[in-house]
Amino acid sequence: MKTLQLIVLTFLSITIFGCKGDKKEEKDQENNTQTVETPLKKEEAETKTLEITLEPKSDSKASGNIVFTEAAGMVTMVAKMTGLSEGEHAIHIHEKADCSSPDGKSTGGHWNPTLERHGKWGDTEGYHKGDIGNFNVDAEGNGNLTFATNEWCLGCDDEKKNIIGKAIIVHQGVDDFTTQPTGAAGGRISCGAIIQ
Repeated sequence: MKTLQLIVLTFLSITIFGCKGDKKEEKDQENNTQTVETPLKKEEAETKTLEITLEPKSDSKASGNIVFTEAAGMVTMVAKMTGLSEGEHAIHIHEKADCSSPDGKSTGGHWNPTLERHGKWGDTEGYHKGDIGNFNVDAEGNGNLTFATNEWCLGCDDEKKNIIGKAIIVHQGVDDFTTQPTGAAGGRISCGAIIQ
């Protein structure tokens, strides 16, 4: 008998709560209201940050750090460097995250996944994805650079955009944006591997 009462009570509870839900749904329909959750796309919601250290190469004292931030499809690079000679210096992304050699040449050539000619960033005749360009250094040897592009990513599946596994090289001289394939920027005086 108690089992039968328990079954009847359970059935009544389910029916009562079910009816309340139906009434609420009917009321929402009468008010023409609808609640829809729109999830953000993963790339829009996620911000990635990566900080790397630049170490001296080629008997220089050039060092610093770079912070890469990826948000909403854009990668922003903020570089702060010290120990450089006053004037302009070139900075590029190179092929390999290997700063082991004393002259920085273990990083290989400029990162050029689209097989373009060397040039100034955005040049209609072509440029490497690693052709960042030049930056100024003050009399105290300090240089700063901020660069942003949607042509890079941090760890995505697109090998023509992914800068993870590459390296940043600061050069002794200026990139002339003409000489192939390097811009005649001179020795590699600072190196930082772009690794997670």
